[in-house]
Amino acid sequence: MKRYRKSIHSCIWVLLVMVVQHVAAQTSNPHQYKYTFTVAKDGSGDFKYIQDAIDAMRVYPLAPITLYIKNGVYNEKIELPANNTDVNFIGENADSTIITFNDYSGRGRLTTFTSFTAKISGNRFYAQNITFANSAGRVGQAVALYIDADKAVFKNCKFLGDQDTIFAAGETARQLFVDCYIEGTTDFIFGPATAVFLRCTILEKSASYITAASTTPGKRFGFVFLDCKIKAAPEAAKVYLGRPWRAHAKTVLLRCELPEQIVAAGWNNWGNIENEKTVLYAEYKNMGGGARPAARAAWSRQLTDKEAEQYTIDQIFAARNAGIPGEKDWFKQTKLKPFLWPGK
Repeated sequence: MKRYRKSIHSCIWVLLVMVVQHVAAQTSNPHQYKYTFTVAKDGSGDFKYIQDAIDAMRVYPLAPITLYIKNGVYNEKIELPANNTDVNFIGENADSTIITFNDYSGRGRLTTFTSFTAKISGNRFYAQNITFANSAGRVGQAVALYIDADKAVFKNCKFLGDQDTIFAAGETARQLFVDCYIEGTTDFIFGPATAVFLRCTILEKSASYITAASTTPGKRFGFVFLDCKIKAAPEAAKVYLGRPWRAHAKTVLLRCELPEQIVAAGWNNWGNIENEKTVLYAEYKNMGGGARPAARAAWSRQLTDKEAEQYTIDQIFAARNAGIPGEKDWFKQTKLKPFLWPGK
């Protein structure tokens, strides 16, 4: 019996040594892993499908992973899990590098939250020159992008859909959209995240609501639109800037161009007068035919110059722990030289 126990202990010890050696090899030799991938529909890259490339990525990588996506229409439903952090998606051209699918709520057992074309959960995600589309049409909720990652940045991307185009999820997530194009019909920018839209073009395609924030109670910022151009299709006769999906919704537009179709009141309480006591709907120096500050709903407000000074990207995305590397200025990567396609 003693000899048997000794043999068991020896086996366990050998297994432990092997595990430790494997972990050490993973952490001490990052160069053994691949950090650059290419996806191409014509087979000229490492993969033909984006999800196959994601599945091949090392989780919690020791260096950022870059996925170059060649021009093409990628008809696939993709998901970047939470353990796939520090991933960059770089397309050749936003008009020609398209990720699209056609799921929608009510299709089989799908709901709003499973109807997505792309779901991005890995923190510190970056995307450039890509279109994310849901082609289901006007059949109800059909999400093009479900993003619950923190420190996520989209630059020069397009988001095409109808109802619920972008779900800015993650109660503690911070997300930045720079020089992007977004279109939809009802509540097509919605969710609880702190999200900034900088110099974006936003098209409302029907007589409906642009935003439906569900900001977590106690958060200082929800959706913030800085220097954006809001457009409305000719058939969109009456457009609201937003309505509260949850009672503490926060949505602020600063120096944005608004179309004539924006209703005079600007905002809607979603049929609940109690929401008027808890939401923060505000504007600052907006312009265009839809900018009518004197006619706005009494429960919305116009920011003072001093209040508007608080709406800078640095303050909106203020570091929770400035001691963590990259925590204080993660969003400033958008000011760096753009990713260049290999060979260019």
